[in-house]
Amino acid sequence: MNIKTYTKKDIALEFSQRKGNSVRKSLQLTEEFFNILRDILIEDNPYVRIEIRNFGVFESKPTKAKPRARNPMTNEEIYVPAHKKIRFKPGKIIKEYMRKPI
Repeated sequence: MNIKTYTKKDIALEFSQRKGNSVRKSLQLTEEFFNILRDILIEDNPYVRIEIRNFGVFESKPTKAKPRARNPMTNEEIYVPAHKKIRFKPGKIIKEYMRKPI
């Protein structure tokens, strides 16, 4: 199985080719965009939702503490504190494309 991994640099290069910008400018814009998304998602508000039309939704929400979780390797009971988790829900265009048979 061959997996193609894209980095921020790959995204910036594609952006510079599509818009005719310099690669350096595109890297700065891409970096700033992802910094903004990260900063919004890690703010103190327990429920955060970033909706990007025609792409998808990022949601951050709190989980409950689990006082009696179990480590499957050692079978030891451990305490898992409450924390935030993030979820991505793809938009309509991406969802329709992913449902097509390969």
